[in-house]
Amino acid sequence: MSQTNAGPAQARNIAAFVLLTLIWGSTWLVIKDQISAVPVGWTVTWRFALAAVGMFALALVRRDSLMLSRSAFGLAAVTGTFQFAGNFQLVYRSEHYLTSGLVAVFFALLLVPNAVFARIFVGTPVTRRFLGGSAVALAGIGLLFLHEYRIAAAGSSGVVTGIVLVTLALLSASVSNVMLATDLARRQAIIPFLAWSMLFGAIANALFAWTINGAPQFDSRPEYLAGIAYLAIIGTVITFPLYTGLIRSWGPGKAAYNGVAVPVVAMGLSTLFEGYRWGGLAIAGAMLAMTGLLIALSGRR
Repeated sequence: MSQTNAGPAQARNIAAFVLLTLIWGSTWLVIKDQISAVPVGWTVTWRFALAAVGMFALALVRRDSLMLSRSAFGLAAVTGTFQFAGNFQLVYRSEHYLTSGLVAVFFALLLVPNAVFARIFVGTPVTRRFLGGSAVALAGIGLLFLHEYRIAAAGSSGVVTGIVLVTLALLSASVSNVMLATDLARRQAIIPFLAWSMLFGAIANALFAWTINGAPQFDSRPEYLAGIAYLAIIGTVITFPLYTGLIRSWGPGKAAYNGVAVPVVAMGLSTLFEGYRWGGLAIAGAMLAMTGLLIALSGRR
């Protein structure tokens, strides 16, 4: 990329990063209501069925070709299964055992497997600045995690179960993120590729839900319908093209840094709507996490 184009491109990436952080920081509260109304398997299915429809509609409005090569279809199927089925099925279930803030905090660790897997399988370099910033941010995440663990409502065994579920979700999402950084994925138009990925994810979710939860279940409450619409359109159709663009531009490691800022937003919203109480650990952790983010994302080395 030329120096002339680097400035505007970086500005667009930072704007996308901020928008992603604000939107995904808000989704944890909505998910909490969703899992109390309908079995997780079907709630996730409805979200990504609607998201797939929205993404295909966006592709048609943009007049993008929906055709993919056979290898690209295969990659979309695998990506959809890991990202839009396995990841979210596990994340939603983890919130049965953990507070939404704790799940958001733990998911900030996504930057670690993303950076490691990208280095191993894609050859994305890991710079000293990124490592230094990550060390500072992880220290902050540790403090946030400790604070959330202390106030978690579930018993210790429930917390452990939740941590196992969210760790598996983390790894599932990371596999998908690194696939999106491969040369084959980079050659695909973002919107059509994500549309097919979400369709494959919705199918995988439906098969899983029918096996685990039985026949389809739905909730006609306006709150539930609004939650599904928000998570599908705002939390998925708008955000995942932006996130995929960041993965292509910054690499999976840096792109995952939105997960460091998301818990701070999630906790801020929880303060307003759930009476979340900030302690000294949480304040120090948030400050360290944001400082590490700024270090890692500033400059190229």
